[in-house]
Parts: sequence; structure tokens; C-alpha cells
Amino acid sequence: MALCVVVGEVVTRLALATFTLAWTHSVERTAWEEEWRVDHDRLVLTVARVKGSGAGMEPGPDAVAEDGWWRWQPNRSLPSLRLARSDTVPDWRLCSDTACLAVSGPADATEPVELRPCA
Repeated sequence: MALCVVVGEVVTRLALATFTLAWTHSVERTAWEEEWRVDHDRLVLTVARVKGSGAGMEPGPDAVAEDGWWRWQPNRSLPSLRLARSDTVPDWRLCSDTACLAVSGPADATEPVELRPCA
């Protein structure tokens, strides 16, 4: 499996079957992390974690408090993810088992970054 990171016309292929997407909520300034799996032509959300709640980021109904995080298993499937850029918080972070990288488009970009399974 592979994940494609699309920024405008540029496509970067990452040899990942699973990844963690991490960011800071732009209103609450709270850490949020999601674990995703690349499953053929879909991205499957398997675990979500948030350090707090508020402003539309309440933990799921089955959330459990664990090491300072609310953690739950949404088990959601999407064809792609679109990540909008914000000047008020750090860039999105895409992490594998070995490293994390910042994910953002150019500062003047009008199109979001798209994550999707590679064909």
C-alpha cells in the first residue's frame, strides 16, 4: 500500500500502509491525532485522540481517558482527506513508525493538500 500526498499538480508517493495525522486545533489550541490505514482505494480511520474538548472537537461517545488523551475508535472510511492550511497553528504532521513530516501547501495556496491511496 502507498499514500499519495497531492499539492496542486505535485504528487508525492509514500510507501505507507498506516500513518498518524497530527495537528493543533486552530481555535482551542489543543492537540489532536488520528491513526489511518490505507486500504486499497480508501483511507480508514481506526483511532482518534484529543487532549481536550470544545469548539466542535468533542471526544467520541465511546472515548476513554488514557495518558492525558481522550481516545476512541471511530472506524470511518473515506476516499481521501483534504487538509486546509492555517496561519494560526503549526502545519499538519504526517507520521510513520520512524519519522514525522510537516504537510502543507505553499503559503499562498488556495487548494488544500489532499491525502489519498495511490492508484
